[in-house]
Amino acid sequence: MTIDPTAPTDVPALEPASNARWQARFRAPRITLPDWALDAPDRCLYLSDQTGIVELYAWDRADDTHRQVTDRPNGTLSGALTPDGEQIWWFDDTDGDEWGQWLAEPFGGGTDPPATHGIEPAYSTGLSLGHHIAVIGRSTDDGTQILRRTREGSTTVLYEHEETGYVGGLSHDETLVAVGHSEHGDARHMALRVVSTVDGSTIGDKWDGENLGLSSLGFAPISGDPRLLVGHERRGRPELLIWDVVSDTETEIVLDLPGEVSGSWYADAGALLIGHDHAARTELYSYSLSEKSLHRLDTPPGVVSGATARPDGTVEFAWSSSVSPPAIRAVGGGLVLSAPGEAPPEAFPVEDAWVDGPGGAIHALVVRPPDGQPPFATAFLIHGGPDSSDEDAYRARRAAYAEAGFAVVHVNYRGSTGYGSIWRDALTGRPGLTECEDIAAVQDWAVASGLADPARCILTGGSWGGYLTLLGLGTQPHRWAAGVAEVPVADYLAAYEDEMDGLRAFDRALFGGSPDEIGDVYRRSSPISYVGAVRAPVMVMAGANDPRCPLRQIENYLSALAERGHDHEVYRFDAGHGSLVIEETIRQVAAALDFCLRRVPPV
Repeated sequence: MTIDPTAPTDVPALEPASNARWQARFRAPRITLPDWALDAPDRCLYLSDQTGIVELYAWDRADDTHRQVTDRPNGTLSGALTPDGEQIWWFDDTDGDEWGQWLAEPFGGGTDPPATHGIEPAYSTGLSLGHHIAVIGRSTDDGTQILRRTREGSTTVLYEHEETGYVGGLSHDETLVAVGHSEHGDARHMALRVVSTVDGSTIGDKWDGENLGLSSLGFAPISGDPRLLVGHERRGRPELLIWDVVSDTETEIVLDLPGEVSGSWYADAGALLIGHDHAARTELYSYSLSEKSLHRLDTPPGVVSGATARPDGTVEFAWSSSVSPPAIRAVGGGLVLSAPGEAPPEAFPVEDAWVDGPGGAIHALVVRPPDGQPPFATAFLIHGGPDSSDEDAYRARRAAYAEAGFAVVHVNYRGSTGYGSIWRDALTGRPGLTECEDIAAVQDWAVASGLADPARCILTGGSWGGYLTLLGLGTQPHRWAAGVAEVPVADYLAAYEDEMDGLRAFDRALFGGSPDEIGDVYRRSSPISYVGAVRAPVMVMAGANDPRCPLRQIENYLSALAERGHDHEVYRFDAGHGSLVIEETIRQVAAALDFCLRRVPPV
């Protein structure tokens, strides 16, 4: 059965008030944390879906004017400001396929000439803009290139390699650029190289060895300062160090905090803004480099999805909690910026659960529906990534399932971020099956605790979560009453052939080699290998232009279901890996809720 993508968004089984509430959580406009031009901080750039499609907006703080920069049928996700605030660059792909080129226009508006004229379209692997040059990362089937582009339009190759890499940032004086690379063959644990922007010659190399990744967090924002802020994982979790590239010396930032830390520079380079993630929540700190002191900043309980220290020292951050909608705030102050229109309804609080699993304690988040008594029909909403996690943040999709009467369980399985690099890497060599073991352990806990009805458990997720949904339906058929897989990996061998080059490199690192080398390992972890064991009805959603979980491999899985006469439904949409069009997202959620309510009624 194929679902009509133009179907009404109301779910027939829900009351009008419930339909209105869950849709309002999606339709209420949102904005991202504004980025600002380094030398013109009043000129800002942010994303908003206030027109119903995610697009870029320019904000001039001096006169508090806002301008919509992009206007495309399937939305825009990537943009950047030049340091002087005179230009906005944005990435122009086709209907969400992520293949394209950078365009540029004046901050105040104007034409969109290709900023990279003469450079063939590609996947973007980063962008760093200076006053005089731009450093552009691009990826094709031939590997990675990092280019220097002058304002006059000349182009020089600074770095290229058949393995994947990315632009890690341009120094303030535009003489150095950091490159994250996987020349050693492991795209999940990258090394760093700093090269000259004049001729691409190597200035410094840093690699911590096998299974230890490094990430560039940006050069100090001071001209002539060669210090690079680096993320490392030498002690089993993300931490920070400062690398003086010229002297090749480093200073580790050792913090007495239990979780993972990330950081960015204050504008005077005398302090770091620290993000601390622990147990699905976030804190912010400032760290004085001269005094080596840590100071907790006042932020509400919940999740900070982005933070920036402006030139006057003010710290602005994007925040939400499972109950409270997203907001852009200032530490010690009030609201910085809000999208036009009504705020969305509050959602439902999450509860924490720590469950003994085969690889250690698994952190789960639970939402109980507003009505009814346990044991509940329960939707296990599985996050993508796998390098991601579910958090105490506002999630309209989670609230929609609770609104429909389902309990919701999130599982931060082995492979999730936020619990140390050992936990994140525990799926290496056995992806998919490892995570499914953790999901099963949490399901056992949910049933034993009286939360979940074992006969009414739904498995659902998108991207990697969609992959785990299909794999779980096939390897654990007795556990699940229904499944909804959104933009999943379904046939791993075909997915590897068709996906973007950077993801092939990721897969080689995750599995331990290519399908040509270890095909049996890929087949062991591929949902299509278990399609004959699937018992539960399943809905599959697929994007026509998806470069991450391509359409052909999903069609292979659907054909295998059809050949067996298996009960399944299909929703296809004309976009990439998901949609930036809010009404399309609502239609997809409505289709998923309708499917679940028909197949596994909560009452």
